[in-house]
Amino acid sequence: MMRAGAHLRFAGAWGKLVRFSSNRKGVAAVEFALIVPILLVMYFMTMEASQAIETSKKVSRIGSMVADLVTQQPTIVKADLDAIMKIGTSTIQPYNRSTPNITITAIQVTTDTPPQVNVVWSRKVLNGVNSVGATAGTATTVPATLRVAGTFLIRVESNLAYTPIIGWTTDTQQKLGLTRSLTTTIPMGETYYLRPRRSLTIPCSDC
Repeated sequence: MMRAGAHLRFAGAWGKLVRFSSNRKGVAAVEFALIVPILLVMYFMTMEASQAIETSKKVSRIGSMVADLVTQQPTIVKADLDAIMKIGTSTIQPYNRSTPNITITAIQVTTDTPPQVNVVWSRKVLNGVNSVGATAGTATTVPATLRVAGTFLIRVESNLAYTPIIGWTTDTQQKLGLTRSLTTTIPMGETYYLRPRRSLTIPCSDC
């Protein structure tokens, strides 16, 4: 009888084990719990990368648009320059976690031998505040292909310190092994040159 009872208990335990192994509900729950964090990380990384790329394109677009508006003017004043830079700043919307900095510089390449490259006037917006850029009369640089004697150029520099959507504290940075470069802002910038469209130079009377 004892042997028969032991056999029955063994058979019952074996049956429970078989039923447990064939029940996929628990396995599915465990798999879901393991996969969800990975999917969330992939989603946020994809979203962050796509927004960073789009913002970088907008920063580049600021330079071309601002330069195009300035070079269409035969003459200009600082109020016009400030208004144009404000238009350029609005291009970055709806991204608004940081403000782009824009510098407009009028450059004259002299007819000397060799040609000198000097600032004629300059205006900038830095952290939302408009002010004078580079000092008039100081030397500056341009690409070698644009260093043509007697040339007047408008240079627009647009820069943005991109702030990612996902921020990391010092504690999470250490736990996840992240470097500082991945947890701070990402620099984005573009420099654009154009020649005047309607005149040989573009004087600014009050810059």
